[in-house]
Amino acid sequence: MIGSTIAAALTGGGFLISGVSEQQLQATMAKEGFSSKPIIPVKGDVPTIGPGITVYPDGTRVKMTDPPITRKQGLEYLKAHMDQEAQRFNKTLLNIPISQQEYDLYMDFTYQYGIGTWSNSSMLRHLKQGNYQQACESLLKYKYVAKRDCSIRSNNCYGVWTRQKERYDNCMGAQ
Repeated sequence: MIGSTIAAALTGGGFLISGVSEQQLQATMAKEGFSSKPIIPVKGDVPTIGPGITVYPDGTRVKMTDPPITRKQGLEYLKAHMDQEAQRFNKTLLNIPISQQEYDLYMDFTYQYGIGTWSNSSMLRHLKQGNYQQACESLLKYKYVAKRDCSIRSNNCYGVWTRQKERYDNCMGAQ
């Protein structure tokens, strides 16, 4: 059962998703955590700053030598990044009816893993086929960082797995 159904970007049915909800923006900020200085969050990852930003709004990649930022700057960078990603993300969802809840969790996935991973994912393939439950189940495939299985607590990336499980639970709750 799809709740209040909306579809991405001008489907002809009169629906339009303008982007990530403010609620999801705040949730992503909370899940990513905040570091005023650049860090490498998980061994094998790239430098991030603020709420997991890897690229500044001007396109410059984050470097470990970059100066600190404020929490306000971090939220602004996150919003700019997610708004920009939403434009490409919406194009992948043309004529696929989804709820705001589904939109937000798949957009959150895209923020973490990138538009390329989303565009080639089994989640998107299942959505295009109308297989919403299988799309949710496909979230659980994304549990690796630098070839480490993050569902194994001792691999020191367990937060990646718990975030995927939360997305999965929310996704299944939207069905």
